[in-house]
Amino acid sequence: MAVSSMQAVNVIGLMNHIDEAITVLGESGVFHSDEVTNFYPNVQDFTHLQTKNNYAEPLTNLKSALNQTKRSFPLKDVSDFSPSFEELESFSATTTAEIDSLIDKRETCAADLEAAKNNLSIAQHFAGLDVEIEKVLGMKYMKARFGRLPKDSIQKLEAYKDNEYVEFAVCTEDKTHSWGVYFAPMEQLEEIDKIFEGLYFEPTELVGEDETPREKIEGYEKEIPLLEQQLKEAQKAIDKYLDNNKDNITRYLSKLEELYLYASIRGKALQHNNSFIIVGWVPTEKEKQLKARLKKIRSIELDFSDAKEELDKRPPVKLKNCFLARPFEFYTDMYGVPKYNEIDPTLFVAITYVIIFGIMFADLGQGFCLAIAGLLMWKLKKMAIGKILFPCGISSMVFGTVFGSVFGFEHLLDPMFQMLGFKEKPIEVMSSQNTNTIILGAIGIGVFLLIVAMFLNVYTSIRQRNFGRALFSTSGVAGIIFYSSLVFGLVAEIFLGIHVMTLPYIIGLVVIPFILIFFAEPLGDLVNGEKDWQPESWGGYIVENLFESIEVLLGYVTNTMSFLRVGAFVLVHAGMMLVVFVLAETVGGVGYWAIVVIGNALVMVLEALLVAIQVLRLEYYEMFSRFYSGEGRPFEPVKITLD
Repeated sequence: MAVSSMQAVNVIGLMNHIDEAITVLGESGVFHSDEVTNFYPNVQDFTHLQTKNNYAEPLTNLKSALNQTKRSFPLKDVSDFSPSFEELESFSATTTAEIDSLIDKRETCAADLEAAKNNLSIAQHFAGLDVEIEKVLGMKYMKARFGRLPKDSIQKLEAYKDNEYVEFAVCTEDKTHSWGVYFAPMEQLEEIDKIFEGLYFEPTELVGEDETPREKIEGYEKEIPLLEQQLKEAQKAIDKYLDNNKDNITRYLSKLEELYLYASIRGKALQHNNSFIIVGWVPTEKEKQLKARLKKIRSIELDFSDAKEELDKRPPVKLKNCFLARPFEFYTDMYGVPKYNEIDPTLFVAITYVIIFGIMFADLGQGFCLAIAGLLMWKLKKMAIGKILFPCGISSMVFGTVFGSVFGFEHLLDPMFQMLGFKEKPIEVMSSQNTNTIILGAIGIGVFLLIVAMFLNVYTSIRQRNFGRALFSTSGVAGIIFYSSLVFGLVAEIFLGIHVMTLPYIIGLVVIPFILIFFAEPLGDLVNGEKDWQPESWGGYIVENLFESIEVLLGYVTNTMSFLRVGAFVLVHAGMMLVVFVLAETVGGVGYWAIVVIGNALVMVLEALLVAIQVLRLEYYEMFSRFYSGEGRPFEPVKITLD
């Protein structure tokens, strides 16, 4: 549970060497650029070198044009390629214009082809009309409307049988509509149009009115293959252009991406007279390598300092975990990365999440399926959650074996346990005698994890030299003594029959620690050496904290009771599978196995989702809240990703 050691770096030099310095910092791939004002508050005499990234426009235009081609251009190392800005801008403009022209031709062909297919589809609905559409539409005293009506509306035409002009001549039909034409005299056109509009008539425009629909269909059937060929030729022209210019496009695109990224360093640099200053962060293990390269640049002066001495500047955090815990950085990042001097909770999450998930989703068969699903999500889809589900599935298999559950079959593993010398499986979840044990066991897990979280808070507070919080907070030493003593005392009195809640015990281990928690703020400030450690009004402080004390006590109780869900899900899993088997036995025969398979699949998906969410809730709200803030900022070096 640690973060990578960081060094703060200050780079100062003459302006005519700034490009060399930025190139070295960018090419290193380990430099996290920061604002100079974060290091030096008094910068009135300094000016920004650059407020606009000049490479943004040519890069955006080129990428936009290339995206339309649906071709990918992997970035490559172009450190030996040094075109001027004018050359980059000119290449981007020329290439963008040429690609856009080719794309326009392709889109025009595609639009013409789409229009021809659409017109063909419409004309086919009127193939039975052996008249020239132009003559029909050009009638002087009558108006023709071509289109379609929903089939329900055809029946509704009966309501207008008294009007001789409310007639619809059907040419063809499809599943939902009748296609045809109606006629109306000019003096009644508006009235007839309103009637058909109310019947959801959809007018259709027929093109090529000087021909019959059949003649037009024949024309479209000849035209469409020609348009398809034109579209293929247009695409070939694009492919040919890209193939001929692939190397140049890749080089210039890579260089623009590189310089655009490096310009972010320039954007944060400041200038004073003929000098510049750049500040940032670099991992300690990369310090010597970066220093050696920067020292080769004339006029460059460097200053490195350990991030532990620069905590007020909020050093960025690079998580450093073993390969087993690394997948769980996904959950840490979701909550927020730790501060530089704060404990990294990733290993804690990895251990507790996997164990609790396994207990709540305890089934050997379903756990195996979950592990396989996680492995496939990780390997095939590169999904971060897949790396988490895989160990969770393994844990579910382990606890499923302990509980003797395989796809809901609660006694399938009994022969194995008998071979190992057991009369039956270690834990019979469905036995009413074990219900209280499972529930109390879940609470016991919660008590243990909450105390561990409190110890982590003490450790973190000491690292941050906040001794007041380490000693007197609700998750400090006083909180640990108060909570553990109260829990131990109640367990001893209620379950063990041991009388420990004596007056000295209560006063020394419960009352006094609670008083220390009550006065945690002034006592903490006093221990931390704050001058104004006393509250403005002791009376106001006591009254306010009386109400907060109720919240503190409720917090201990609710945090503990939240772990009831661990035991509840053990019972819920067994109960859901019991329902599945009751249904399967009711159906019987071949249906038995169908119900078992479908039931297992439903339970697996539903319960895996719920358990994943509930365990994460326990991590975030019950444990993280005790020792972790997540208010750090991630280490984001200026780095171009090569394909």
